[in-house]
Amino acid sequence: MANLAQPHDRLFKALLSHPETAGALLREYLPAEIVALLAPGNPELVSETFVSQELRPFYSDRVFRSKTVNGKEVFFYTLMEHKSYLDHQVALQLGRGIMGIKEMVAKQDPNWTLLPAVLPFVLFHGAQEWTIPTEFLGVVDADPALHPYLMNFSYILADLGPIPNDRLARDAHLRVGLLALKYGTRDAKTQAAAMEEIVAALIEAPELIIPVIIYMLTTFPSVDQNKVHEIVLQVCPQEETKMLSIFAREIIDQNKQAWLQEGRQEGRQEGRQEDRMEMLLDLLLERFGAVPDWARTKIAQADLETLKKWSKRIFGAQTIEHVFQ
Repeated sequence: MANLAQPHDRLFKALLSHPETAGALLREYLPAEIVALLAPGNPELVSETFVSQELRPFYSDRVFRSKTVNGKEVFFYTLMEHKSYLDHQVALQLGRGIMGIKEMVAKQDPNWTLLPAVLPFVLFHGAQEWTIPTEFLGVVDADPALHPYLMNFSYILADLGPIPNDRLARDAHLRVGLLALKYGTRDAKTQAAAMEEIVAALIEAPELIIPVIIYMLTTFPSVDQNKVHEIVLQVCPQEETKMLSIFAREIIDQNKQAWLQEGRQEGRQEGRQEDRMEMLLDLLLERFGAVPDWARTKIAQADLETLKKWSKRIFGAQTIEHVFQ
């Protein structure tokens, strides 16, 4: 499964890949005077990212192009902060994005005379409230006399934490996505308390059941195969078989990734054979629904190398017997 290590990135991009949802985000979160300036219609997604590879575990970005009622082009650089703690470096990443967009436009039109406006927008879903200054000079150590000569910009901030759930969004698709993101960084008790509300929001926007549940499988410890089944029955019972097949594959892939990570570290871990036996049993249950006694006996008697060999077969095997051949 792609982006297992970056579940916030995956949901954020899936949510804002739809022009209608991106348009709802801008209309509902931008200042009223900016919304009034925008021409009718939804923004166009620009397939560019200005987050470097090493920073992608911490940030996601989306670039949108729109027009004003005066016919001028305007870009929105939308950045989501993934960290569980506040980091002043978000302003630096915004600066990279703003300049990156301007350079992109300049390359497309070498004879430019005026560059388009780029408005930075930050979506924060961390557990603590945002307290960092929302202008670039707020993180620059400079005497005030220098400020008029230094680069500066302010950015629009949407801090999801303090916003009441029923005011996160009027648009149903945007609301369920923001709800999931808001609680994806919370503790398990807080997540459990919000579960009913998230499911109710999903019922209003069932088209997002796949990305939202995949996100919850990765970020909500209480969401397991049984919980997924329960949610599917509430949201789209008519597609129960199809949905459960999709999510079962995701669960297997997550366990596979965890297994691979465990394999990289096993030389430094004690009891790795017992861990691998337990993992193999879990994966067989997910893949085939049951583990017969003869298979359990084989696993209990196998050495580490044999367990490794069986582990490589499980994801391509059509039957449980094929795993142990």
